[in-house]
Amino acid sequence: MRLVLAGTPDTAVPSLRALLASRHEVVAVVTRPDARSGRGRTLHPSPVKEVALEHGLEVLTPERPKDPEFLDRLREIAPDCCPVVAYGALLPRVALDVPAHGWVNLHFSLLPAWRGAAPVQRALMAGDEVTGASTFVIEEGLDTGPVLGAVTETVRPADTSGTLLARLADVGAGLLVATMDGLEDGSLRAVPQPADGVSHAPKLTVEEARVRWSLPAHVVDRHVRGCTPNPGAWSTFRGERLKVGPLDRTTPVPEGAPALGPGDLHVTKRSVFVGTASGPVALGEVGPHGKRPMAAADWARGTRIAPGETLD
Repeated sequence: MRLVLAGTPDTAVPSLRALLASRHEVVAVVTRPDARSGRGRTLHPSPVKEVALEHGLEVLTPERPKDPEFLDRLREIAPDCCPVVAYGALLPRVALDVPAHGWVNLHFSLLPAWRGAAPVQRALMAGDEVTGASTFVIEEGLDTGPVLGAVTETVRPADTSGTLLARLADVGAGLLVATMDGLEDGSLRAVPQPADGVSHAPKLTVEEARVRWSLPAHVVDRHVRGCTPNPGAWSTFRGERLKVGPLDRTTPVPEGAPALGPGDLHVTKRSVFVGTASGPVALGEVGPHGKRPMAAADWARGTRIAPGETLD
C-alpha cells in the first residue's frame, strides 16, 4: 500500500522505520512544523521529519490539517492509508475521507482504556499491571474508533512513563506494520470498542505533577514514575520548587529512624527519607531550582537541612 505517516516525536520514529522496512511504500510524512527549543530558541525539525529527510521522503508540515494546500497535496499523493503515531493535531473529516483505508492510529493503551493524550502516564499513576498498544480507525471522536489490533505489555516495578513508552513504541511499530498488512490483504476487520471499560487520559498539567506526601507510599511512588520524565514530579522546599525523580526503591529505612509525618525529612549520611501517609520513602535524584539533577544525599549536604524542615 501507499502510505503517508503522520507523526511528530521520537515515539513515532520506530513506526516510521518499521514501515520503511516493510513491503509497503511510505511516500510522505505529515508532521508538526519546526518548533523553537533550547537556550537560543532556535527552530528544530521534529524527530519524524529528520528521519524522513534522511530517506528522501516528502515532508508535509501544515499549521492545521484543514489547510486547503495540505488537503490538495494529500489528494494528489493519493495514499491508500495514513498511519498515525503521536501526530499532535486533530484531523478534520475532510482529511479523514482522503485515503481509501482511512487514518489508522497507533495508541499506547488497550482501548477503550485510557483514551486521550497521556495513556502511559495515567496507566502508571493508576497502578495498572498490564497495558499495551492498539491500532484503530480514526473517527471524529477522541480515540473512539473501531479497533484493528492490539498487543499487551507488562508494566515493570521500576518503569517510568519514559521507559514504558519506549517499549510500547517498539512493540507498537510491529503491530502497526501487521495492521497495514492485514488491511492490504483483507484479513483484518475493525471491531467496535466496547461500552464498558472506558477511561480517559487527559494531558497531565504541571500542577497535577505536584507530589502529595499525604498519600500512601505506593501511590507516591507510581505518581512520581508516571510523571517522569514529563511533566516531571515536583514538591517545594523553602518556598522553591524541587524536582523529584523516581524514588530509591532499594534503600531500607534505617533502624531507629524517627517517625515521619507526610513531607517530614530525615537525612542520613547516604540517603534522604520523606514521610508519607503509610511510611517513609527514600528520594532518588532531585532537581533544586536552577540546578542540574543530583543525588538526594548530595543535595542534602549542600542544603544543610535543619531538623523539622519539610517538603510541602
